Amino acid sequence: MQTSQKHHSAAGLHMLYPQVYCSPQFQAKDNKGFSDIPSKENFFTLESSTASGSLPSYDSPSVSITSGRSPFSPQGSQSCISDLHHSPDNVYGSPLSGVSSLAYDEAGVKSKIRELEVSLLSGDTKVEEFSGFSPAAGKSWNWDELLALTPQLDLKEVLVEAARAVADGDFATAYGFLDVLEQMVSVSGSPIQRLGTYMAEGLRARLEGSGSNIYKSLKCNEPTGRELMSYMSVLYEICPYWKFAYTTANVEILEAIAGETRVHIIDFQIAQGSQYMFLIQELAKRPGGPPLLRVTGVDDSQSTYARGGGLSLVGERLATLAQSCGVPFEFHDAIMSGCKVQREHLGLEPGFAVVVNFPYVLHHMPDESVSVENHRDRLLHLIKSLSPKLVTLVEQESNTNTSPFLSRFVETLDYYTAMFESIDAARPRDDKQRISAEQHCVARDIVNMIACEESERVERHEVLGIWRVRMMMAGFTGWPVSTSAAFAASEMLKAYDKNYKLGGHEGALYLFWKRRPMATCSVWKPNPN
Repeated sequence: MQTSQKHHSAAGLHMLYPQVYCSPQFQAKDNKGFSDIPSKENFFTLESSTASGSLPSYDSPSVSITSGRSPFSPQGSQSCISDLHHSPDNVYGSPLSGVSSLAYDEAGVKSKIRELEVSLLSGDTKVEEFSGFSPAAGKSWNWDELLALTPQLDLKEVLVEAARAVADGDFATAYGFLDVLEQMVSVSGSPIQRLGTYMAEGLRARLEGSGSNIYKSLKCNEPTGRELMSYMSVLYEICPYWKFAYTTANVEILEAIAGETRVHIIDFQIAQGSQYMFLIQELAKRPGGPPLLRVTGVDDSQSTYARGGGLSLVGERLATLAQSCGVPFEFHDAIMSGCKVQREHLGLEPGFAVVVNFPYVLHHMPDESVSVENHRDRLLHLIKSLSPKLVTLVEQESNTNTSPFLSRFVETLDYYTAMFESIDAARPRDDKQRISAEQHCVARDIVNMIACEESERVERHEVLGIWRVRMMMAGFTGWPVSTSAAFAASEMLKAYDKNYKLGGHEGALYLFWKRRPMATCSVWKPNPN
């Protein structure tokens, strides 16, 4: 059943986680021409921040700049980040040859995605890097000896060996390693010690078959909604991952709807609506006046719990801001999981230019490996049928969807080591807010990826190369991220540690922590019918 609620202003309709798979360094042109989007919020929600620079440059023998557009870039497109050529053995972010977007073929989608996954796994040396940690030939583990040697042990090696024992069904060895790990990890220690706490918890939950219960407890039962919101706000402020998504998507949306008088944005992870606080203020400055803005927000249980109420709260605060800025505004709520969304739930009306935003949400949609309904691809085809002017996709650059357990564990260890290092750069190790934020906003994802399987495992990340296959098979063409979006992201990053970097490849924008790609922003437009 469709649930709709409109908010109008008084004047009628007046009222944004070892080795890496990809070439680790990028070189990008300096970009210019877009001012940051200033905003201050006075609500109990994620706080906005602003910063002010040029894209960092990188040098790599396997990457070179070209002045022309790549085949990924359509003719006549907007100015874009310089396209980069990667070494032939780099499969991270690269599309498969032979992918056609003219017709949907379920078997073809599975085949192409599986082909890319096999390619990724065959080039993955991460598991092998940990293969040297084992007892002497013909001997079993001496747990008393290991416990005595914990100060000398490599925590990553012990974590991987524990996971290897779990994968092999050697429960006695797995529990032995967990006892060792208890002496090595700490929620207030180094990044790997903090991460190790939650990785070990995930292993224990997997062994005891309690992964889903622990995941649910970590997700919402322990803190109150107000506490959870405060923890989310801490991460929002000290890490740029969400601001990267909001900033790049907003700039792309503003450029796509230039000149439109009626705009409908459909957001599948609207959360607290913070992204649109920025957007509304920018629309208010538009020469000739702002358009009528209609926003459809898809809800999720975590956001509902954190804000202490339903989407009506988001609609009300956006409507209040829109009225104060003189922006005509309507809000439509779709109170359901993204996998349940059908066309009739989106509040579509004729005469609107449609834009769709997917910020860190598509990886939660079950795909063909989980459900015969394949909601991940079904949703993309539904969006294609709306003929949107633009689709923005921001996702974590990690490969945990269909990987075997041990490979998934090592990938999770690699990705979140980088994330915990990035958090460590922003707050002291004994900071109680940071500890709580990691426990309630990050640990739940880690536990879910390690302890849960099938439909209970909802954290199913894919790298951009696989997302590219899905988008193309659904009938979309990649569109280069504009220089304005890249520049706005680089300005935003000036407020953060210098180890955050930006890079571009085949039209997409990458966010790095040191040499590890953490997130990507890509832009898509439907192929002509």
